[in-house]
Amino acid sequence: MTPQRDTGDAALSEQQLHDLAATFGMLAATSRLQIVWLLTHGERDVGTLATEIGQSVAVVSQHLAKLKLAGLVNARKEGRRQVYLLADPGVAAIVGFAAATMLDVPEQTQRRTDDRTA
Repeated sequence: MTPQRDTGDAALSEQQLHDLAATFGMLAATSRLQIVWLLTHGERDVGTLATEIGQSVAVVSQHLAKLKLAGLVNARKEGRRQVYLLADPGVAAIVGFAAATMLDVPEQTQRRTDDRTA
């Protein structure tokens, strides 16, 4: 993801639309979205993330690999372990905005959820 720019009324190019769709696609998986949400609140290693989302280390590692390949997270060595952090503050802004919007309208969110499960 690139830094935020004021696009005004300019249309997005095909490539920009493709890149944006790919980012949203990465965030569409519940586990990956939860990982990104947790990383908006600070760096974590794979074991901590696995515990927090209730998944195995192997599954979380696969999600992190996809997020890293997409450029959404970075990793750094801390001793023998890898510590993961968000690569782009824009991703934190997107996820934070979406979460805040959902929290502001819980009754609408519940209706949408009920409609999908009915």
